[in-house]
Amino acid sequence: MEYTILILLLPFLSFLILGIGGKWMTHRTAGLIGTTVLGVVAALSYATAFLYFSAPRLADGTFATLMPYNMTWLPFTSSLSIDLGILLDPISVMMLIVISTVSLMVHIYSFGYMKGEVGFQRYYAFLSLFSMSMLGLVVATNIFQMYLFWELVGVSSYLLIGFYYTKPAAIAASKKAFIVTRFADLGFLIGILIYGYYAGTYTFHPDELSLLTGGATMLPLALGLMFIGGAGKSAMFPLHIWLPDAMEGPTPVSALIHAATMVVAGVYLVARMFPLFIGYAPNVLHLVAYIAAFTSFYAAAVACVQSDIKRVLAFSTISQIGFMMVALGVCTSTNPHEGGLGYMAGMFHLFTHAMFKALLFLCAGSIIHAVHSNEMSAMGGLRKYMPITHITFLFACFAISGIPPFSGFFSKDEILAACFQFNSVMGWTMTIIAAMTAFYMFRLYFGIFWGTENKELHAEHTPHESPLTMTFPLMFLAAVTCVAGFIPFGHFVSSNGESYTIDLDWTVAGTSIAIAGVTIAIAAYIYMGSKQPIANALAHRFRGLWTAAYHRFYIDEIYQFITHRIIFGCISRPIAWWDRHVVDGFFNFLAWSANATSDEIRGLQSGQVQQYAFVFLLGTLALILMLLL
Repeated sequence: MEYTILILLLPFLSFLILGIGGKWMTHRTAGLIGTTVLGVVAALSYATAFLYFSAPRLADGTFATLMPYNMTWLPFTSSLSIDLGILLDPISVMMLIVISTVSLMVHIYSFGYMKGEVGFQRYYAFLSLFSMSMLGLVVATNIFQMYLFWELVGVSSYLLIGFYYTKPAAIAASKKAFIVTRFADLGFLIGILIYGYYAGTYTFHPDELSLLTGGATMLPLALGLMFIGGAGKSAMFPLHIWLPDAMEGPTPVSALIHAATMVVAGVYLVARMFPLFIGYAPNVLHLVAYIAAFTSFYAAAVACVQSDIKRVLAFSTISQIGFMMVALGVCTSTNPHEGGLGYMAGMFHLFTHAMFKALLFLCAGSIIHAVHSNEMSAMGGLRKYMPITHITFLFACFAISGIPPFSGFFSKDEILAACFQFNSVMGWTMTIIAAMTAFYMFRLYFGIFWGTENKELHAEHTPHESPLTMTFPLMFLAAVTCVAGFIPFGHFVSSNGESYTIDLDWTVAGTSIAIAGVTIAIAAYIYMGSKQPIANALAHRFRGLWTAAYHRFYIDEIYQFITHRIIFGCISRPIAWWDRHVVDGFFNFLAWSANATSDEIRGLQSGQVQQYAFVFLLGTLALILMLLL
């Protein structure tokens, strides 16, 4: 499979062509180049998946781990070096399908959504860079190569979030995303350095480690620090603050960030390092589960009251990423039958979530394109204007709510089953959060497509269905959402690499379906009608709680207080005063002293020979007198 290097080279070449020569191209030409290249990449990815998964398994029942391309980039010692290459195993091949599919749909969709935008060519260049970075991250052969592409993903997201660079909000959002994730990545980098020092390698495989003395003690610290980087990318609490503001970028970019690899990079990192977590840091892995469960609950609570449809979806993503992290964190072994079910469940949910979350964001873009607003108050009754967007959005809502036979049901049920295997508290906690998911998603659905129509606004600008370039990706992703749950995912991806047959636990599944059905019915009762007296009464009755949730429980304000009042006011300002008045003052004093002294003694260097002779004679006489005395 040496051709797989083209999966990285082609989008990078597209980025160079569009980035350098895009200004001389028409919008159509630039879009066709970017989309065609992603189409070829998608075809290569699907061919790779077919050839890889159709090949015979090894004697131990696992798929082979292949490195069709590998080179030494930085040799340090005879045993420690940094390599660059292509790694193909079940999760990297699965991720190639996810990234190439979502990226291709976003490229096609952007033809219609971004039509006429200033910087259209630049936009497609950044998309190509983003796609290349994500693809390089998942096929990395070692943790250091992953870190390189990890940072490229950060740069790409900064460029795309800040695409509308004339808008102050977009500039602030891009900087916020970049700075928050850089702080998290500092922990990631320190973890990599500790890991490389004590493990003697940057590999992902435990059997290739040659631990130094104390290495077994230091590896949990290294893995925990690496998770901090993953928590930043995957918007885990309290590093989640950048993701809702990232909605300032174009909506197709939101689909790419939320559905492909940018936000699930942390999940992929934990999954890639899973054998090391199980072997050396199981307690750190369980800590991941607790952090993720809290994050998931927090994000679901905030999503229940947001009015901006993209922010609802943003907090939904944070909550769903929490589900994936919890699934990995509750694992206690690499045996899917004895504590390792969560690995397969988390990867399965990553796969299904990518499809229906991309669909939700692209539907949101279609809605915004029709009403020119993100606010639900500008919507209502849109089902009669936008039938394709309506039905595809409904399918995605069923999927994320865990309603069969849509894909999200199968993956979310496996996560809940894994949580109940871990302990009942975690199982019921995640079941409640799943119910909250169904509530806020159908609150959003009824608010957009049913509810009260804004006739005054719609009279000025009648909503309409989007063009085929935008509706085709919706229909394609909706079709995938309907059938993806029936893929025997466990046959391809499992915690120990062996084939695993998914067997639904109908006690867990039946309970979650019933609870989801009840919460959907409650959402319909409250929000489906033309008036919403119950919602208004609840908001008034619990106004403090509603206001706190609407303002994200003031986490951003807490960050502002800590950074501006404490760090800047109490730490940075005194340091700046000391720097200006003491450090600068001391060196200014030295400069002033030298200058003043030179003014006083410069007469000694007058250039007058008579004066020099006079001083010479005085000195000579002084020496004679000293000798005589």
